[in-house]
Amino acid sequence: MVRMVPDGTGRFAERPHYSVDELDRECERIVSAFLRKKRGDVRFPIVTDDLHVLIEQHEASLDAYADLSAFGDDVEGVTEFFPDKGPMVSISERLANDSRRENRLRTTLSHEFGHVHFHRHLWAEKFISGHLFERNSLENKAICKRDTILNASQYDWMEWQAGYVSGAILMPASHVRRLVTEYCQPRGLHGGVYIGSDHGRALIGTVMEQFAVSEDAARIRLLKLNLLATSDRQPSLFG
Repeated sequence: MVRMVPDGTGRFAERPHYSVDELDRECERIVSAFLRKKRGDVRFPIVTDDLHVLIEQHEASLDAYADLSAFGDDVEGVTEFFPDKGPMVSISERLANDSRRENRLRTTLSHEFGHVHFHRHLWAEKFISGHLFERNSLENKAICKRDTILNASQYDWMEWQAGYVSGAILMPASHVRRLVTEYCQPRGLHGGVYIGSDHGRALIGTVMEQFAVSEDAARIRLLKLNLLATSDRQPSLFG
């Protein structure tokens, strides 16, 4: 059972505390079971239609062509929670109508799935206690801006968790580690590869190609899994 801790943002009395290992394990369990059932095996990349189905299988409705301009020009996804039905996921029409932003669309869909799966119980508890929201209230919504879809600050714990889930759904940890091992072992590379090196750039490109994600998404995922290093100084063998 997830550990609950005080919510420093004041949005809820308590919030879930997930370690990155817990998020990685749960996301890989979800996506592996989903792909085996849908395709018969676990292959990547996950396509946009797969993410639509995954969201809807978790009892959420989806509007993939929503006008979210009322929330601000930088909002690309919104997940709304209700007392009498499942969540509603809305994706900005600007993503859906631009084929050049397909990777960004998939990142946003998997981010909103993070809210659906990992955060719906928070609103459910509020509804059970009799807490109701006005129709136009923002309190029952997770509003996701462009700059926080991938890499929110950890203080904004809800967006940070959903951002981590996005990477873990599109690029499950064991598959990324296997890909990095296959690249590094023949080249005698050990430890985190420096992000600014030729090998670092090659690893980012390999992840981009294998999982059909953006350069930013690949880089952030490799950094969060400690497979890329931000320094080219190798640790001393003698401490």
